[in-house]
Amino acid sequence: MSSTTRPLFGGAITALAPANLVDASDLRQVPDTQEVFLYPDSSVSIVVEILQRVDPADDEPAIRYHFDSLAHDNSAQSATVEAVAVIPNARGDNAPPAITLAGVQLVPKFNLTTPDQVRVLMALFRVADKNVDLVVTFNVPMNSQDDGAVGEEGQNDVRIHFEAFVTSLRIVDFALFV
Repeated sequence: MSSTTRPLFGGAITALAPANLVDASDLRQVPDTQEVFLYPDSSVSIVVEILQRVDPADDEPAIRYHFDSLAHDNSAQSATVEAVAVIPNARGDNAPPAITLAGVQLVPKFNLTTPDQVRVLMALFRVADKNVDLVVTFNVPMNSQDDGAVGEEGQNDVRIHFEAFVTSLRIVDFALFV
């Protein structure tokens, strides 16, 4: 699958992403503080969100806070963090390092008794001087009541896309966070 540098928030941020992603704002209303993309052949989604910086000064508690907040918003029956890591910024720009998290949430869907198992790949970019947390989330259904689940090979592809997105993310215009 080919990738392209995708402008986010009017070009204030850029990141390398699969070229065939569907912009969710073409299908439904998306808040101004979010960019949402959908994989055309599965239920995988990418959400880039500008949030107010959370209180934990330490990176790991901060990303865990965002993961737990997502679990709450998803009404997840359980949420498990598998790994947290820091990816230093090697791009030479002013973007902060990425704190990454991999986890799994059991999310009920359409009032069905068996929840969907969703792998969550999350990256947090803390922009301290603007009081902002920029959160990137890849939601990857691993088993699903519909046809949108992603098999093992697809999960590996999505992980590669996530790593490319996170390591290529550039904040081009910090005025976005005013």
